[in-house]
Amino acid sequence: MKTCLVVDDSRVIRRVSRHILENLGFTVAEAEDGQQGLEQCAQAMPDLVLLDWNMPVMNGIEFITRLRASDNGAHPRVVFCTTENDVAHIREAISAGADEYIMKPFDHETLQLKLQFVGMS
Repeated sequence: MKTCLVVDDSRVIRRVSRHILENLGFTVAEAEDGQQGLEQCAQAMPDLVLLDWNMPVMNGIEFITRLRASDNGAHPRVVFCTTENDVAHIREAISAGADEYIMKPFDHETLQLKLQFVGMS
């Protein structure tokens, strides 16, 4: 079974994401900031990370930079899920190592489509 780590400081977003991902056949873990997310990745690297941009402790860009530099950190597909929608933010996310970018709020259909783009469905 495919695994996904949802890294977002919003409990609501984590809950909605978990519901959608579980319906798509994923086993889901959650982290409320980038530091917690990295700690979980060190214990068990997921197949997919849904990543928020703006979080306390460690933001999404810092998380993905550290993830990609870690052992096996190139493995997970990373999809940024954020309200930041300008071209500069999208370029920064992709150049930092994100595989795809999705706007909040998103729904089941939108997420499923993005997962097809990154080869996860």
